Amino acid sequence: MTDLSLDATQLDRYSRHIILDDVGPEGQKRLLEGSALVVGAGGLGAPVIQYLAAAGVGHLGIVDDDVVERSNLQRQIIHRDADVGRPKAESAAEFVAELNPDVEVEAMERRIAPDEARELVADYDVVVDCTDNFPTRYMLNDACSIEGVPLCHGAIYKFEGQVTTLTPDGPCYRCLFPEPPEPGTVPDCATTGVLGVLPGTVGCLQATEAVKVLLGLGDALSGRLLFYDARELSFETVPYRENPDCPVCGDEGIDSLSGVDYDGGCQIAGD
Repeated sequence: MTDLSLDATQLDRYSRHIILDDVGPEGQKRLLEGSALVVGAGGLGAPVIQYLAAAGVGHLGIVDDDVVERSNLQRQIIHRDADVGRPKAESAAEFVAELNPDVEVEAMERRIAPDEARELVADYDVVVDCTDNFPTRYMLNDACSIEGVPLCHGAIYKFEGQVTTLTPDGPCYRCLFPEPPEPGTVPDCATTGVLGVLPGTVGCLQATEAVKVLLGLGDALSGRLLFYDARELSFETVPYRENPDCPVCGDEGIDSLSGVDYDGGCQIAGD
């Protein structure tokens, strides 16, 4: 780790971290030297971006190919009415810059393609999956599994959410969900609606996992899927295991994304 001293402003800004026995100045230095890639700057990405930036994660990459719509503002809290029509990645990057000048932010106004996924995730210490589609979820899982990068996954539906963390030494997303659901069987929030505060709760849990990964603190949700029900305000954790026959992280897992059809069911050639 390079030598990084905290100046007076940083000592003040991060004082509540610094006085924590399990974080302290060394932990804060680790955050400032750390990097996180947030894929999706919408409902889940908004609280993730906000809290990682506030925590002082030194380099944030933000990927999103969408623009801000007024209907987003009910839950995507880093965007404002004046941002309607702007690229979400651009709006999010501006929010970060205004929140914490310590954070270097890179806005990528595009959808991640398979031919760049591995190289992109390999540049970061942790990746946070805040997407709303299965092809990108499987692509991020596959790329992170091959490159050995931890991946914090979250998903929401109406009043419910789920969170898990996929670590290099644990089961991957395909161990948990070997195949995506049939197209059209899982409607999006534009069709079914979503409780505005739900992604805030789930995104905060993802941000917590990402900070823990960067600090090397506590036990990540590896091999555990956390379910949250906002109506009952209840949490349930379900364990899941590595699949030795998993085509990605199993004994004969892939080492390239070239044979994966992400547009046609996320199937792996020969699977």
